[in-house]
Amino acid sequence: MRSPVQVGEMGLFFTPLQAILRFLLPLGLLFFCYKLLLFLVRRLVIRPLKIKEENKKKAYRYTRLVLRVVVLIGFLIILIGFFETEIEKYLAAIWAVLRSPLWTAGNSRISVITILLAIPIFYLASWVARTSKRFLDAAVFSKMTVDDALKFTISSLVRYGVLVLVLLVGLSFIGINLSSLAVLFGVLGIGVGFGLQNMVSNFFAGLVIIFERPIKEGDRILVNGLEGDVVHIRLRSTIINTLTNETIIVPNNKLVGNSIHNYSYEDRRIVVVNPVQVSYEDDLDKAQNVLLSVAKNNPYSLNMPEARVRVVDFQDSGILLELWTWIADATEKLISRSWTNLEIWRAFKEAGIVIPFPQVDLHVKDSGKHVQIADTET
Repeated sequence: MRSPVQVGEMGLFFTPLQAILRFLLPLGLLFFCYKLLLFLVRRLVIRPLKIKEENKKKAYRYTRLVLRVVVLIGFLIILIGFFETEIEKYLAAIWAVLRSPLWTAGNSRISVITILLAIPIFYLASWVARTSKRFLDAAVFSKMTVDDALKFTISSLVRYGVLVLVLLVGLSFIGINLSSLAVLFGVLGIGVGFGLQNMVSNFFAGLVIIFERPIKEGDRILVNGLEGDVVHIRLRSTIINTLTNETIIVPNNKLVGNSIHNYSYEDRRIVVVNPVQVSYEDDLDKAQNVLLSVAKNNPYSLNMPEARVRVVDFQDSGILLELWTWIADATEKLISRSWTNLEIWRAFKEAGIVIPFPQVDLHVKDSGKHVQIADTET
């Protein structure tokens, strides 16, 4: 415990006992004081305050943040006090290890420092790309009469273009020569490409969606038997929110390679069809007028094109009619259909028009003959 610590061939200046008494013990005491102060502040200061619970939680978070900063400063003081004059030598050794290249590609020397500096660059590039897209949508496209599909294409191209540009500038700034890494990326691409064929396929399918625009964000679509709204289109996948508020992440190659029912491709107006049967004894002209009056009062319907009633079929139980109503937005299809069905039932009841039950008429003719049914055994 009193002998200097030996790490490989390098001997350190302190003994295990000194490490415990001068570093680990003060560090443990600092952590204990942090927990104790946090507990006392929460129980004796914040909890008795007569303020909203949300404000109490906010005050607790700020207090915890301040105490963590104090603990960090205390840790640095303990660390510097423990190493004293030796800290410069150890920091220089750590810096040399971090700067030593892990691999070299042309003029680029990739080290731990390079990787650590690349992380904030990737984050910055992603943030700048998202901000530029939001700026276009809020400050430019909101003041222009541009088609939604064209807005989506332009904003997506700007976003990914800004992302690539910031990445190129940032990586070059920290000393990574991308031209010298081209050969390395090519070799890696051959090996990795076989394992990432599906991802590459989804990537190019995403480009097809951006340029060809079979769907765009905000569209109401039907895919794989599920109906929902397109929330976000990425290069690899598309996020769809269903009518039951479930989120579906669909790979882009599934959207490009399969048929998609897009309710709002170029025109968000659609026709809502409400089928209903009337009895053979009822007046068809009267039934049609009632249906048209229901369509006229529909809060979701359009005045032009006008609603239409079609006599579709003469069925076993009654005559099938269909009310075709134009609505302005495909997302209101279900609520419009529900409203119309309820109003049809009320209007027919008030007008005395019968909606027949499924029925079968059985006519038995008595011919005066007795028919004997014999049971047979097998």
